[in-house]
Amino acid sequence: MSYTPEALKRRIPKVADLAPLMQFKKPEFSQSARLGRANTIGDLRAIAKRRTPTAPFDYTDGAAEAEITLRRAREAFLDLEFRPGILRNVEKVDTSVTVLGKESALPFGIAPTGFTRMMQSEGEYAGSQAAEAAGIPYTLSTMGTASIEDVAQAAPSGRNWFQLYLWTDRERSMELIERAAAAGNDTLMVTVDTAVAGARLRDVRNGMTIPPALTVKTVIDASYRPAWWFNFLTHEPLAFASLNRYSGTVADLINSMFDPTLTFDDLDWLREVWKGNLVVKGIQTLDDAKKVVDHGADGIVLSNHGGRQLDRAPIPLRLLPDVAAELKGKTSIMLDTGIMSGGDIVAALALGADFTLIGRAYLYGLMAGGRAGVDRTITILAKEITRTMQLLGVTRVEDLTPDHVRFL
Repeated sequence: MSYTPEALKRRIPKVADLAPLMQFKKPEFSQSARLGRANTIGDLRAIAKRRTPTAPFDYTDGAAEAEITLRRAREAFLDLEFRPGILRNVEKVDTSVTVLGKESALPFGIAPTGFTRMMQSEGEYAGSQAAEAAGIPYTLSTMGTASIEDVAQAAPSGRNWFQLYLWTDRERSMELIERAAAAGNDTLMVTVDTAVAGARLRDVRNGMTIPPALTVKTVIDASYRPAWWFNFLTHEPLAFASLNRYSGTVADLINSMFDPTLTFDDLDWLREVWKGNLVVKGIQTLDDAKKVVDHGADGIVLSNHGGRQLDRAPIPLRLLPDVAAELKGKTSIMLDTGIMSGGDIVAALALGADFTLIGRAYLYGLMAGGRAGVDRTITILAKEITRTMQLLGVTRVEDLTPDHVRFL
């Protein structure tokens, strides 16, 4: 007869044994509890989708045409393999970097996003104040829904950058440049991949207009998201950082105002009139990266506009190693598009980026919970960056190298 250990013999459980297991928690439905349960950017996206009407959510979540570019951008991060080092002392990790002459507490900043108060009423104010608190840069878009001056006042100790779309009317562009300088912005980020608007088909199908229109469809949609509509209707109507009030589609706005005749000569003009850091966003080839540096750019952003312009555009992460091989140390190399985790950011840094920018990731947090949601986005990414570095055996961002990653 085989031996049966005493611990494996069945018995009737005692009440005293069950009591410690009966730890039922009272359900919590507050915003802080809801955000606290979000452990990834994907979790924040799920909350955002439940709380935001379809049109503004899809404006954030969608991309151009068949959305192939956005899918490929995210797949590029998924196709990476980390190569960790073991037996390193990783008790203390320094996530800070120097970008364009100043320190950022984390190796990412907030990218420029248009119509941000349409996503959630706190909009640019939530983004800039969260960035200020975290010690990272915040970039206000030309098509932002808060003025340059108001953002500077909302986050007076923050590092505020301004993103510029060059208009056909150069006098109005010059006015924006002067306002940005007067408000203390040390960096001008000119976006160069919007000669015309991309075909953002989700917006077309949703009848997306600025401001949102109260149609039968939107009223029905709003009935499931009453908090969004309450905030939208009880706060000041949408206004823009640089535009007069406008009514129409996003594509019509871009096509009517932005200049399809831009050339490298326009960068020379900007370099002459802007005395701060000049960053060019929308670089998609190595040749263009080298050209804009030759024309005076202090930094470049490898970006395909989050997949929102040209579908099947080059993927920034795939382009990054070639650009870093040619330009590392000659200009500040930044990257956006497809970032959904701190691990994605670490991978980009290892492949040669000096800095990264988050757009959708921060907007998901904003839609999920306003300023508190943006704070949660930053906290999630910061923890993921720290943990990934520790598991790679790295304690400083500058010690990340291409040896830590490889494409599968």
